[in-house]
Amino acid sequence: MTFDPSSHPGPIGFLFNHDELHQIAHTAPIISALQRQAPSARVEVITSSDRQAEAVRQFLDPALPPPVFRSIRPASGIRLVEKMLGNMVPLSRLNSLKRSAELFRHFDALVVPETTTTFLKKNGQSERPKLIFFPHGAGDRSIGFSPEIRLFDYVLLPGEKTRDRMLAAGVIRPDNHRIVGYPKFGAFASRPPVRLFDNDKPVVLYNPHFDPLFSSWFRFGEQILDYFAGQNDYNLIFAPHVMLFQRKILASVEHRILRFRQRIDPRFAALDHIHIDTGSSNSVDMTYTAAADIYLGDVSSQIYEFIQNPRPAIFLNSHGADWQGNANYEHWTFGPVLDDVSGLGAALDAVSPLSDAYRQAQTAAFGYSFDLNGRESPAQRAAAAIAEFMDLPQ
Repeated sequence: MTFDPSSHPGPIGFLFNHDELHQIAHTAPIISALQRQAPSARVEVITSSDRQAEAVRQFLDPALPPPVFRSIRPASGIRLVEKMLGNMVPLSRLNSLKRSAELFRHFDALVVPETTTTFLKKNGQSERPKLIFFPHGAGDRSIGFSPEIRLFDYVLLPGEKTRDRMLAAGVIRPDNHRIVGYPKFGAFASRPPVRLFDNDKPVVLYNPHFDPLFSSWFRFGEQILDYFAGQNDYNLIFAPHVMLFQRKILASVEHRILRFRQRIDPRFAALDHIHIDTGSSNSVDMTYTAAADIYLGDVSSQIYEFIQNPRPAIFLNSHGADWQGNANYEHWTFGPVLDDVSGLGAALDAVSPLSDAYRQAQTAAFGYSFDLNGRESPAQRAAAAIAEFMDLPQ
């Protein structure tokens, strides 16, 4: 299935319309690749904050002409209302889309890393622009295969796992998707590892999700920080999903649950063997997944970035999930699963070195989740797929 832009020629837009920066590395590497793949195409970037624009520029090839940058913003007062509601509803994102509907009609297509943009399709803007989706992550949670994905015209995918589950869920068709790999890996592949501690003790990354149903932070978080504060065998990186501490109220639209954000006791940040980061760029650029020896978490898709190099992992079942045999928890087969924190010390001592069984599970899951076998980079493969879908001269 292709789109003929001859009657209404326009640019291809890369849209970034989120509060934080964690989605940018998934599609920004494709921008320069598309400029090279289809030199006659007009490629533009649309952002909703100066932080996003600056982050996108870091992925652009300086040897190429810079794309046009456009800015969209919500109406005056929307951010205040959003803040009064505890930031639990993405009013700014939705309002930015609504206010920019006329701008978007000048684009042949928008490439996006999230599903909020399907708001345009839900409000009658069905033909223009075409919406091209690349998911920001390759995790297992059911929300990654939600019905909104049906509204996209074309879907780029990191690997077979996501394709198979989306096909099974009926949210993509055999003719409207392409497996291209994971551009984020290529974007950071040459960066040297970061040393965070002045010792050689094993480094544990505690990476809880923000979803109020699944996140281990609400039930176990302070106990975990207490445990690491009181021992001397391990260093700890506490780097949760960037959204966990950006909102006063955490809402799960999928499960209709609200939780109030919990504060971090300042005493933990004063310890030399604990590094706390609640939302810097290091939280989203694989700095911590590369620096850690052991992963400790719940349902974050970052576990799949961590197992690029198989290593020990421990998972926290804080919500009483019946997880065995459930595809939404496939990553919990990569290491032991704890139902409470009392067994954390023993699990840490036992999990290294990584057992053959867990290594095999991680290796098989990584290969199923990410197609890295192409001769071209994932960004180049994605650019070629977009150019073909849009009938751009290559």
